[in-house]
Amino acid sequence: MRTRPVLTLAAAAAALSLPAVAPAAAAAGPVLTTGGPGGTPVAVGDVLTASLAGGTRATFYSSATETSGVSCGSSAFTATVTDNPAAPGTATESLTGHSFDSAGCSSNVTGVLGVNGITVDNLPYTTTVASDGTLTVTPASGSTIQTTVRLRTLLGSVTCVYRAPSMSGRADNADNSISFTNQQFTKVSGSSLCFANGYFTAKYAPVTDAGATVYVN
Repeated sequence: MRTRPVLTLAAAAAALSLPAVAPAAAAAGPVLTTGGPGGTPVAVGDVLTASLAGGTRATFYSSATETSGVSCGSSAFTATVTDNPAAPGTATESLTGHSFDSAGCSSNVTGVLGVNGITVDNLPYTTTVASDGTLTVTPASGSTIQTTVRLRTLLGSVTCVYRAPSMSGRADNADNSISFTNQQFTKVSGSSLCFANGYFTAKYAPVTDAGATVYVN
């Protein structure tokens, strides 16, 4: 099935984002570098990408503690750097793509036979990455972060729409990753088979710029 832009995630947010470094590591260079902390500056306009970290899945569960919902083994994001100031500081990116391959998604919700698709709506989102690794994803003014989940059920196709005002994540230089943990979305439309809340968790690594790993300073 065709991969569609989704959540962000993508990230997914969503998206985007970068691995973090301790504030003490900040040097005279910019917040985002490649090759290592304090390495080659990431240029404004560069496109950063990442897929799910090996051996992990992106999950959209009905609560922060349960394991009922949707799980995907393939997801990726694309973000364009719009500002990369001197460290310590906050870099800014435009999350332009966050996708999930529905062929690798499954659901364990009673009455749901499979996942027809997941789409992240209202892109692009603004992503900020601070020198301490704090990551924030926000929609355009007057908009929301929105994800549409299409489920295949015993009663036919069901569309579930979820929204969140923003998402928070972390960047980590240890594995050049960005992570989202239990980011809450609220259902705004859909049948009773659509759980009332969706909690998004995913880890993307490594974040790269034209193949070079990205660090946060």
